[in-house]
Amino acid sequence: MTSNQFWMIWPGNGVASALILFAIAMPFLYAARKLVHDLVRSLGHMVGGPLRLGARWLFATARDMKERNRAVLLAHGREEVGQTIEREFERIGSMVTRDLEGYPALQRKLLEEITRVEEDYKKCGEVPPPPPEWVEAVTAIAKVKSDGNEMVQRILEEIKRSVEGIHSKALAEYRRAYESRHKILNGFMPFWRSLDKTFGQVDKKLTGLQDTSSKIDAQMEKYEQINKKTDKSEHALTVSAFTQFAIATLVLAIAVGGALVNFKLIALPFSEMVGAGDYLTATLRMSDVAALVIIFLEATMGLFVMETLRITHLFPVIANMSERNRRRMLWTAIVFLFVFAGIEAALALMRDMLAADRQALVQSLASAQQAAPPDPLLRLIPTSAQMLLGFFLPFALAFVAIPLESFVYSLRTVGGAFVVMLVRVSAFALRVLGNLVRHLCRVLIALYDVTIVLPLLIERLVKATRAGADDDAREARPVKRAA
Repeated sequence: MTSNQFWMIWPGNGVASALILFAIAMPFLYAARKLVHDLVRSLGHMVGGPLRLGARWLFATARDMKERNRAVLLAHGREEVGQTIEREFERIGSMVTRDLEGYPALQRKLLEEITRVEEDYKKCGEVPPPPPEWVEAVTAIAKVKSDGNEMVQRILEEIKRSVEGIHSKALAEYRRAYESRHKILNGFMPFWRSLDKTFGQVDKKLTGLQDTSSKIDAQMEKYEQINKKTDKSEHALTVSAFTQFAIATLVLAIAVGGALVNFKLIALPFSEMVGAGDYLTATLRMSDVAALVIIFLEATMGLFVMETLRITHLFPVIANMSERNRRRMLWTAIVFLFVFAGIEAALALMRDMLAADRQALVQSLASAQQAAPPDPLLRLIPTSAQMLLGFFLPFALAFVAIPLESFVYSLRTVGGAFVVMLVRVSAFALRVLGNLVRHLCRVLIALYDVTIVLPLLIERLVKATRAGADDDAREARPVKRAA
């Protein structure tokens, strides 16, 4: 008998040995049934209880984190809307000061000119005076019958010529008077056009003021919704934060590409200046670190410029500086930016010279013949382009502070939402594991009962027999009493 067959009761027949051992162990398994059930339940509670407790704690933590994120989101939204309302009020103040400050004097001037125009118009609209009294006398003489009298006819003809002359003279005077009035009105035509233009500008400015007031009303309504902590305002702020995060990430990725181009421009000259053989670590050269430090300093100076101009608000200390100190810091940062831009332009020129020398060395080693020098004009174009790129890239990197601020503020909301989701997923996984352990314990108990099914069937038959005997005894007792 080998060492691995010591358990066999029937040598050479493992199945029969296993069945005999199982039959021997079945009474003991039946006797330990309750203890095994209690042990499995205890193990299930020991493992599943902490899992369910951890899931419950994680769900409570997720709710608390969501409330804190909601409070931070509403506070940031309230601050942004408040700043927007403040800027709109400043814009309205400047608009009123610039456009409507001289409106009372303009109104007074317009009223005076309108009054003058109305007076002249009334004068131009006067009716001719009534005919003189001699007209009636002429009318009476005209009714006299001449009866062919030559003297009377001559008198009438003289009166007629006199009346026609007087009439022509009076008509000419009226025409001259009306002509002068029409000239006055014609002279006021440019003023009328200017008046119409002025009123159009005033109407346009008032319309712009009304539009700005409508924007302020909308922002005030949004501010009230944020103060009331409504779900609509929270959803709008969350969507806005996610949108800002996506846009800021895209712009920062573009800025990183520009920084890489800047790094390529100055890495080669720095390797000649610092030394290409100096390594800070096994793979990081000292020249690359120096180039990265220059780029980071340029971005920092740009950030300080944006902070001192109060375009960004990442550092409250800079925003709370006095106007004099803030202006000093602004000019200092601008001077440093120009210095770095000049250094980069010089490094770009040095890079072009090093590249040209290296290319000439390679050509001279490749062929014994002397290579023809390149056209100076053709070399001037890429050199100028590299110098301009090296000069303007630091100023372009200065504007990275704007998307960086949006990225930082929106990251709080996006990161908080992601952490809440991660905690909820972890809580759900723990709850699933807890339920899985509990049901697994039930399965193990059922499998154990299946293993000892024969003693359980015997126990059930015995209990059924005892229950039947007890019922027969209860039925026989009333019969004996009746007898």
